[in-house]
Amino acid sequence: MTIIVNFVKFHKTLQRIINSTQNQLGSVPLARMHFSASFVGALFVATIYQVSGLSKIIGQYGTTIVVPCNNHGANSKDLFMTKWKYEKRDGSSGDLLVKKQDQNISIIATDDYKDRVSMDENSSLLISDVTLGDQTTFTCMIVEGNDIAEKPVQVVVQKAPSKLEISGQVEELEIGKLTTMGNCRAHNANPAADVTWFKNKRPLVADGKGIVVKTSVEVNSTTGLSTTSSILQYTAEKEDSDTQFTCVSHHPAGDDLATAPETFTVTYPTEKVSLEIISDGPVLEGDNVTLKCKADGNPPPTSFNFYIQGAVVKVENSDTYILTDVTRDSTGEYKCALIDNGNMEASENITVNYLDMSLSPSGKVVKSAGESLSLTLQTDASGEPKVSWTKDHKKLDKQPKFDKLTYSDSGLYECEVAIGTLVKKDSFEVVVEGPPVIRRLIKQRGEDGQHKVLVCEAEGSPKPSVAWSINGTLPYESSFINGKITHKLTIVPPVNLTVSCTVSNDLGQATKAINVSTLFEEVRMDKQDQSDENDQTKLVVGIVVGLLLATLIVGLAYWIYMKKSKQGTWKTGENEDGSSEESKKLEEKLEDNSQKAE
Repeated sequence: MTIIVNFVKFHKTLQRIINSTQNQLGSVPLARMHFSASFVGALFVATIYQVSGLSKIIGQYGTTIVVPCNNHGANSKDLFMTKWKYEKRDGSSGDLLVKKQDQNISIIATDDYKDRVSMDENSSLLISDVTLGDQTTFTCMIVEGNDIAEKPVQVVVQKAPSKLEISGQVEELEIGKLTTMGNCRAHNANPAADVTWFKNKRPLVADGKGIVVKTSVEVNSTTGLSTTSSILQYTAEKEDSDTQFTCVSHHPAGDDLATAPETFTVTYPTEKVSLEIISDGPVLEGDNVTLKCKADGNPPPTSFNFYIQGAVVKVENSDTYILTDVTRDSTGEYKCALIDNGNMEASENITVNYLDMSLSPSGKVVKSAGESLSLTLQTDASGEPKVSWTKDHKKLDKQPKFDKLTYSDSGLYECEVAIGTLVKKDSFEVVVEGPPVIRRLIKQRGEDGQHKVLVCEAEGSPKPSVAWSINGTLPYESSFINGKITHKLTIVPPVNLTVSCTVSNDLGQATKAINVSTLFEEVRMDKQDQSDENDQTKLVVGIVVGLLLATLIVGLAYWIYMKKSKQGTWKTGENEDGSSEESKKLEEKLEDNSQKAE
């Protein structure tokens, strides 16, 4: 019974194929199309009707796809017919094309496919301008020899999103408030694209509180393509002022798309106010000082109240106030505050540096040597000043004192008083005067031994002039320093002379004399002095030799005496200890005398 039923089913199927193909191809020779009952029976016995498993291919939207038939015997002599059909939306089957042995391809589709399908030499179905409507099952039917086989292929059409964009961006974010930042849309994709939000290149994960992501998919009724929308709601923090947000789409049909990074203005109220004192350096009298009030809110406030020595000054559309030509009386506390919140304030102290000095004496002071000079320095400054002194532009270790003036005290004295960069200077000149005095008058023999050099050293102020009572050669005068001057004169005295040096200035004069002998006399006197020195040397040597001889004689006598004393002691049997001690003392005494003689 089962065999009969299968035979009937197969006969009907085969007849349907033949009739359908005959109707689509027109008249065909009866010899090729007639199947007798005996043939059908034989076909039923010998033919295996095969339906292979469903395979799937993926095609790109708008391109031409190739649906393989997997017919390895496409060029076989036993291949009778190849036919392509597809499954319609209502589940029925629609024919596309057929190719019979030794005949051309015949397009039998009557719908949209009639202009878009063809078949290549491997019996693969070609579909151009693929749309989502082509997502169905296409079946390749092969009649080869005694076999009939059907090979279904499911076609899936994919399309990467055409563009990715953010719309409805918010201009600013308020700290602590959940705000819709924008809508990221991946347009016209199949399947729908996945959309992810990124913050500084890190994906944002929705937590339902500070980060909320609402995703939806809209399908175009005409094309069937999907547009994915992702709306980000975000609660900003103060640190998000420079944060970059991006939107990225991911799709299996193409590379990821990303929007350009965007930053958002984050607004938050002022939490702290600060006051900045702007000056080129320490504030000095006469300077201009700028007060700058800063608030950490965003956007920052544009108007402030400045408190200037008790007075309130309202400044609008600016955050600065300028103090002009400040004085020492400007020293004090300054404040600034928000106009709408006086408790949000800041303060800073300003110290105006000032320096006054008074130095006495001043100008040129003329004093006599030995007098005293009173020196007074008074300062008035905003801090402890640093005082330094110089004399003739050379630094002094401390403030000079003039209890008893000398000529070396003459000079230009300068006092410098400084506090920070504020510096003041004053000076005075001391001139010590007195009549000249000759401190030294000496004579020297010249280096060649043929001349005498007279040296006169004097002291006084104004500079004294020097005069000699004899003419000479090679006069030399030193520089006049600290009231001192030295004058030298070279002479060749023919006889013994008395030479005087006279020094004078406007306050007086002084004279001093010295005896100068001839060079011959000096040579004779030198020889006489040398002879006297030799006689003295001989006398000393004689005395020393005499002392040595006397010491030896005394020692010898004592030795003889002690020898005789010891002999007497042996005879009487007296103790020798005392004599031995006396002998030692005598020897020590002799050594002392010998050392003195030497």
